[in-house]
Amino acid sequence: MTEGAWICLLAPLAGAWTITVMGDTISRRAAAWISTLSVFVAFGGALATFVGLLRHGEEERQALTTAWTWLSTGNFEVGLTLLVDPLAATMMLIVSGVGGLIVLYSVGYMEGDPEERRYFAYMSFFVFSMLLLVQAGNFLILLVGWGLVGLASYLLIGFWHERREAVAAAKKAFIMNAFGDATMALAFFVLIWQTGTLEFVGAFEGAEAMSSTALNLVALGLLGGAVAKSAQIPLHTWLPDAMEGPTPVSALIHAATMVTAGVYLIVRAHPLFELAPSIQDLAAGLGAITLLVAGLVALVQTDIKRVIAYSTMSQIGYMFLGVGLGAYGSGMFHLMTHAFFKALLFMAAGLVIHHLAGEQDIRKMGGVRSVMPKTFVAFLVGSLALVGIPPLSGFFSKDSILAAALASGGYGQILFAAGLAGALLTGLYTFRLFFIVFHGEPSPLVRRHAEGHGEGPWTMTVPVAVLTVLAIVGGWIQIAGVWHPFGDWLEVVAEPLVEPSVTQDYVASVLAVALGILGVGIAWAFYLGRKRELPRAAAVRDVLEHKLYFDELYDAIFYRPAVWIAGIWKRWIEQPLIGGSIAGVSLGGRRAGDALGEAQTGYLRTYALAIAAAVAVLVVVFVAVQ
Repeated sequence: MTEGAWICLLAPLAGAWTITVMGDTISRRAAAWISTLSVFVAFGGALATFVGLLRHGEEERQALTTAWTWLSTGNFEVGLTLLVDPLAATMMLIVSGVGGLIVLYSVGYMEGDPEERRYFAYMSFFVFSMLLLVQAGNFLILLVGWGLVGLASYLLIGFWHERREAVAAAKKAFIMNAFGDATMALAFFVLIWQTGTLEFVGAFEGAEAMSSTALNLVALGLLGGAVAKSAQIPLHTWLPDAMEGPTPVSALIHAATMVTAGVYLIVRAHPLFELAPSIQDLAAGLGAITLLVAGLVALVQTDIKRVIAYSTMSQIGYMFLGVGLGAYGSGMFHLMTHAFFKALLFMAAGLVIHHLAGEQDIRKMGGVRSVMPKTFVAFLVGSLALVGIPPLSGFFSKDSILAAALASGGYGQILFAAGLAGALLTGLYTFRLFFIVFHGEPSPLVRRHAEGHGEGPWTMTVPVAVLTVLAIVGGWIQIAGVWHPFGDWLEVVAEPLVEPSVTQDYVASVLAVALGILGVGIAWAFYLGRKRELPRAAAVRDVLEHKLYFDELYDAIFYRPAVWIAGIWKRWIEQPLIGGSIAGVSLGGRRAGDALGEAQTGYLRTYALAIAAAVAVLVVVFVAVQ
């Protein structure tokens, strides 16, 4: 069981290392296949781990394996430890399985790029980093994986570093996530101070004796990291800009790795959040706000990838809402199905972008259905799953979260209403995109690229086909009122705090589906055929197009003051004091060297005189000392 976990973890790292070390001695195609093979080997290890867990009883489905003790001081000890349990195994399967399909898709998508080797080394490293995060056996190893995921995303978002926008987006993602990393680190310091350990079990047991203030600090610090990594308000502004990276990178970040890490963290650390209920409620509230804001902003986006990016923010908001209410199984269930249909949407969008020579502006598209019928079907399936139309996967998972909110009463009722509003928005923005891109008469751009190539090489179309099937059937493993093996599988790790009745399940499903269909109907009325925009006031349009002015606000509060302070520091401290002192030392040394150089006349009598003078000085000093 643990052998499979180690294979799963180390295979992508070996792939990244091999590509990096071999460098130009291997072809770009060889690098692509090494990376692909390494991630699928990891998936094999994840499958072996999953099967090994199934062979054990529920209470025995957990194993810790330590490679070595990393840090030992006094009574504090932390090792490189892997944890294998149902939660870790679920994430391992998602990360390596969906990640493997995305890397295979990249083989075709990135063909011809001069930096393919670097790209595939980064992709394998990204998968390794996420696997380390989800398999970590203690909080310190989790933090290491957390930081490596941030580094890998920085490298991949800024992969095309000759583009100024890509470099800026990479920096933005790194800085926003660094803030979350810092809050997590502070939370871990408080844990060490209060409990003396970063081991999961020891920290959870010790937390029961902590004060409410300390517990709130720890939970708030963890939530800060989760909010930043999962792009929830207010630390969300990096995610849309991350679309500057290659499309497979967007799929990997949104579906299989980075943005799901925050949800995983809350579920993994749920005993701490349950001891700080106000912070857990805050997580649910932030999720509700994010799913609404992201849905509204998605309505005015014109970049095909950015529309899908905002849908990710919204869907992660649903997951935060669920785990914030204690519906851990529902949140993780939606994380899994979302990985299927979100990877599908990004990769289908990538086929369109690839076909149209890199164009991403949906205003220049239209009628793509006529030249890409298979991609049309795949995108339709992904869109229906995203909206939550039965019997596709998103229907079962998202509605289980709404049912949990309905069953929570009070505060949960408000969150339930927000979730229903989000369902309406999801149907509207998703099919706005779908109708504009695929329906109508082919645009001049589409007609120009109609001939000469198909919908993509097999390395791109096969992963899309597999994900299309998963987006359809992936939710059938858990049906409200019928069977719930997924929830039972995770219950041994995180027992839910709320259990909706069958009636509540059905009420939530009927309302969510009805509102989703209403959103699709509104999109059909406005965008199918005449492609009119929704009527909206100019002020509202400006606010949405500026993404509620979050970027401008952060620019005014943080960036401009930082630049001003840096300018003052440079002008009055760095240049005159620090720079001046360094320059003074340098000038003094240069002048001393010049003086000594002038003394080197080359005449023997000059050197003899210098020696005699030195001897005389030594004699005087010796006599004085005596």
